Amino acid sequence: MPSRSPLRLPRRPLKPLKVTLNTARFNSALRPPLNAPLRRTVRSRIETGRLVLYSVVAGALVGVLGIGLRLLLAQVLDWGAAITGYSPPGTPGEGGLLMAFGEALPYGLLALPVVAVLAAWLTQGSPSDPLSETVSAYHRRGGTRLSTQLRLLGANLLGYGVGLPIGRDSTFTALGGFSARLLARFGRISVAEDRQLTLASVAAALGLVLHAPLVAAVLLAEVLYRRFEFEFEVLMPCVLASVSAYAVYGLAFGASPLFDVPTLQAPSALQLPLYALIALVTTAVAWVGVWLSRLWPQNWLSGWPRLVWAGLFGLATAAAAFYFTPAVLGGGAGWAQLSLSGFLGGEALAGGGWKWVLLALGVRLGFGGGVLPSVATGALIGVGLNATLPTPLDPTVCALVAAGAYLTVTLNIPLAAALLAATWGGDALLPAALISSGIAHLLSGQLGYVEGQLRDRRAAELQVITPTTTILSAAPPQSSEDAFYRVAVPPAWLGARISLLSLPSGAQVVGLERGETILSATPDLKLENGDVLDIVASDAAFGELRELLNLG
Repeated sequence: MPSRSPLRLPRRPLKPLKVTLNTARFNSALRPPLNAPLRRTVRSRIETGRLVLYSVVAGALVGVLGIGLRLLLAQVLDWGAAITGYSPPGTPGEGGLLMAFGEALPYGLLALPVVAVLAAWLTQGSPSDPLSETVSAYHRRGGTRLSTQLRLLGANLLGYGVGLPIGRDSTFTALGGFSARLLARFGRISVAEDRQLTLASVAAALGLVLHAPLVAAVLLAEVLYRRFEFEFEVLMPCVLASVSAYAVYGLAFGASPLFDVPTLQAPSALQLPLYALIALVTTAVAWVGVWLSRLWPQNWLSGWPRLVWAGLFGLATAAAAFYFTPAVLGGGAGWAQLSLSGFLGGEALAGGGWKWVLLALGVRLGFGGGVLPSVATGALIGVGLNATLPTPLDPTVCALVAAGAYLTVTLNIPLAAALLAATWGGDALLPAALISSGIAHLLSGQLGYVEGQLRDRRAAELQVITPTTTILSAAPPQSSEDAFYRVAVPPAWLGARISLLSLPSGAQVVGLERGETILSATPDLKLENGDVLDIVASDAAFGELRELLNLG
């Protein structure tokens, strides 16, 4: 039986569409089956290479800006000392001296409430401190405006200069956020890259001020959640940026540690229970301070009440400095160094108590958030508690153990706190530091000073934020191109039909949540107050959608 040829032409003329269609099928049959995965692999490598390159560039930019900021901070501190008449002790790593100079002048201290009001006005509409702003911006998938970062930087610079309880690290954190906005403005980066590079820039800036670049990278990956969870995908960009920034920064100032800590011996097994006791008491004190800070009514933290309370807080700080001790002025890193050096005894407990009070009162107003104020408070409390023991322990170990516990409670970063203590005190301190941070994290619950910090990664996937502040992804991306977003309907869209929404190309409404009901996104469906749109969008379309809603 003769075979039929598959190429026999039909009797009628072949339409061009059919020829094209058959050719496409023929080419598809000849195409290697691994061609499509290969394209995704190549694209993934290109995207990874871009992120690596941008991380290194972001770190170098932070390093250059950090050199300028350190020089500016030295000048600002001189101006502040000339106004208040008092200069707190510094840290050897930043070129400071281990002694205080001058006496607090009553008229000069009146600058504190004035600057506090100015700082509160500059940060209106923002979270309380730069680290909280960084965490909030990451979870809302929208970068902070450049103008907001400038205001945060200016507010913390002024407050740190005159002696408000603001850590040196807060100014560097704001610098990292500012650097990230510059990179986003002049570099062609996607929304996902913007989120990662913002954290990387802040990690790089924190690495400069803490003199611990690798620990700063871990800190930024850990501080996003209250539970012991990490954003592993941002860890490598943070490491690259931190190392790059520290290399550039070290060309100008060297690579000395922040604190001058004597060589420590590993605590013995018999001493570990006593160190654990100090960590336990410090954890309780820190938890009470965080709990008290949460008692602020929310309506007091915005508008004119925020300005009034900021002024009163500045006045209270000035009164404490004049009538009790000027040691309350500043972020306290110098006093932490004195605690580590063994120069303080029982009097450190009073100094730590004052720091604790001011942190509890001021952190929600923007004064005292970040790393170094908690480190200083914990170190002072640890040394003071050690002086009450019948047989005192090594004060340096007590200071670092208590600092790690206090930092764990306030920022929910047990691993980073333990690594930071071991970085400053040496590897011999690691067992005691891990025990201290573990106890603190186990007992402190999920409170903390960082606004915008979510409970865990699942909460980040399910949370819905109003579009006046953010859009947040409600589920992991199903592919490398599209993701699922839940967007609360903004007031300007109320009453409009879905068919009339002007969405960017690449964004599509696939559903609408109204109360407990999920409705189909029919063209005639009108939007009501409280509705949530389910939108599938590409990365580029999401960026356009964010701009359409006028997000930061």
